Formats: sequence, structure tokens, C-alpha cells
Amino acid sequence: MNVKKVSPSEWEEARLRLLVKEKELTRARDALAAERRRMPWVAVEKPYEFEGPSGPVNLLDLFEGRRQLIVYRAFFDPGVEGFPDHACKGCSLVADQVAHVAHLNARDTTLAFASRGTQPDIARLKARMDWTMPWYTITGDFDVDFGVDEWHGTNAFIREGDQVFRTYFINNRGDEVMGGTWSYLDITALGRQEEWEDSPEGYPQSPPYEWWNWHDSYGAAPSGGCC
Repeated sequence: MNVKKVSPSEWEEARLRLLVKEKELTRARDALAAERRRMPWVAVEKPYEFEGPSGPVNLLDLFEGRRQLIVYRAFFDPGVEGFPDHACKGCSLVADQVAHVAHLNARDTTLAFASRGTQPDIARLKARMDWTMPWYTITGDFDVDFGVDEWHGTNAFIREGDQVFRTYFINNRGDEVMGGTWSYLDITALGRQEEWEDSPEGYPQSPPYEWWNWHDSYGAAPSGGCC
């Protein structure tokens, strides 16, 4: 490999030059997320049906009582390579990267996966692959109507009472960065809900660090911040 070899001081200088661009990228990503928080909402008027572990549910049920919902359309369907032992390889890679959902739940946000596979098949798949996120069977037109009938994608929703709104959608390479708590929150209407964010007036916000907790300790006393 034709790689330039340098001294530690030269390496640090090169790192700091690159850090300038990395900080520019971080600021640009934050600005893009701020624009997402100002996206218009579109009402979801059509009823959508799914099958869950306990029986039939609708889109509102997928929120599990929380304000926001993120739905990833994973391809674990009859006819997909690997079925019924495996989901699509790319969708499985996404699933392997999903952080503990308790952190999303603490921001009043639910993450769910949805496929055409049956609930018994999904239960076996989750046990085999050690996945724990909620995973539903699509039994209606959700995938067709939300642009995920032929390709994976991530839809974000919010609710006001029983009225559901679609707030954002990503697919293709946009799904590459999904999996982490921050990447999911950054595509939602309310964002990370931290005070430093550029959000519209009246959006819920709290100090960073203070709401963070061990994933098995949310609901208990605050952990007291970081470090």
C-alpha cells in the first residue's frame, strides 16, 4: 500500500485539518435535522391493519401510547432470499445495528419493524437473530401506500390524540445510517428534544445528558448526567 508515513506531530496536524471538515459536516447535519423539524405534516386518513404478537392492531396501536413512531419496512416476506429462516441480508444488517429501543422510548418515540412474514415466523426469526424490537406483519396496504412495497424504507409519524400524521421518509442509502438512537431521533418531527437544538417554539426540549440513563433504569431517578 502506497501510504505516506509521518511523525506523530505531522499526523496530529493532518487530523486537525480534517477535523475542521468533520465539524462542518456535523453542523450541516444538525441544520438538516432542523429543517426536518419544520417539514409539514400530512394526515394519515386511511386505516392500516397489521398483525402483532397478540393479534390484529392498527397503525395507532404501533405507537404503544407514545407521541412518535418510526416504522422500518424490512423484507422478511415469502419469496425473499432466505425466507423463512432469514430476512433480506440488507434488512438484517440494519436490524443488527439497532440500539436498545429504551433510549428512543425515553424520548416518547417507538421504533417498529414491519414485514409480510407471519407472526410465528417473525418470532422464530427474532429469537434466532437475537433481535428485540417490536415487529409486525403487514396485512393491508401500508407498504404500497408508503413507498416500501418493493424496497426498504423508514417512515416517521407523529400523533395528536388519535390523529396520525406522516412527518418524514427515507430509503435507499438514507437507511445506511439508521440504527443508532441519534440517527432515528434526527429524522423525527420532534428531534432529540434537547435544548441546544434549533427547533420551532413550543417543541419539547430538556438539557442534554440529564435525560440519558441506563437502558434498564428509565423511569427511575435521573442518573445525574455523564461522567
